[in-house]
Amino acid sequence: MWKKFAAGALMAATIAGAAHAEVTEVRMSKQFGLPYLPMIVIEAQNLIEKNAKAAGLDVKTSWTQRVGPAADMDALLAAQADFIGPGATTLATIYEKTVGTPQEVRALIAMQSMPFVLVTRNPNVKTIKDFTDKDKIAVPAVKLSGHALTLQMAASQTWGFEHYDKLDSMTITLSHADAASAVMGGGSEVNSHFASSPFYYYELAKPGIHQVLKSYDVVGGKHTNGVLIATKKFHDANPKICAAVIAAFNEANAYIKANPREAAQLYLTVTKDKNSLDDLQKMVADPDVEYTTTPMNVMKFVDFMHKVGRIKKKPASWKDMFFPEAHGLNGS
Repeated sequence: MWKKFAAGALMAATIAGAAHAEVTEVRMSKQFGLPYLPMIVIEAQNLIEKNAKAAGLDVKTSWTQRVGPAADMDALLAAQADFIGPGATTLATIYEKTVGTPQEVRALIAMQSMPFVLVTRNPNVKTIKDFTDKDKIAVPAVKLSGHALTLQMAASQTWGFEHYDKLDSMTITLSHADAASAVMGGGSEVNSHFASSPFYYYELAKPGIHQVLKSYDVVGGKHTNGVLIATKKFHDANPKICAAVIAAFNEANAYIKANPREAAQLYLTVTKDKNSLDDLQKMVADPDVEYTTTPMNVMKFVDFMHKVGRIKKKPASWKDMFFPEAHGLNGS
């Protein structure tokens, strides 16, 4: 995969250099759920094309939907996608692996601030202290995802750092959709789920399911969920495209804030979600949710990742993992 990526990047750079032009197609990759609402708005309103044209570029944007950060990263490193939107913990992991190499990867901007919410159908579980080996907690990726890391952070705060992995044996890897179905269905051993939006809304609306904790409480405030990632080679070769993408996200975020109902309708139309428009509008306008390009509390996750050995070398600042375009933001 790495060899294919290097060859693809070299070929792209050669073609760009020969033509003295930026790319004419921008390949965006998104995943599922409300974290990707800005991308849905951008695609529906052709905002990348619009902002690129204002910069004197004629481009088209192609969109691919992939399941999970692993598929996204494979696509980016194989030069099959130009921008992907995984979590901040994925950024920290891939940045450490690629920094200073021809395959270096960084984030252009943050995409949103959203909590992870731990829910359960076990009436005896009021806090994480109440979980036993009879409980199973679904996370997107055991030990690796931001959800799993947040659970470890909560455990370290509850029982002391040396017991940060106390709940790991109870976790199981499931997609958010499958986890929500398991918890709500009641017939599975999986009775708990550390969920992203909109899945925790679905679960909490069902009688018998309640919230155990929210990631904002663990981290100490709002935190970035997803970040927009690109390779340094693509970024450096396409400055006008990158500026157009940032402008598109800012425009989409402003639209969502000013028009939550219309944005919710777009989400319903594209995803075929079975929720009512009224319910989706409430989710989009939830005060816990902020569609913003400013990184929030990224270093809280990075610090913990370094402390538990997930990354060996800790960046000095969140700015190390982001391209210069983000450095003027009031990030953390």
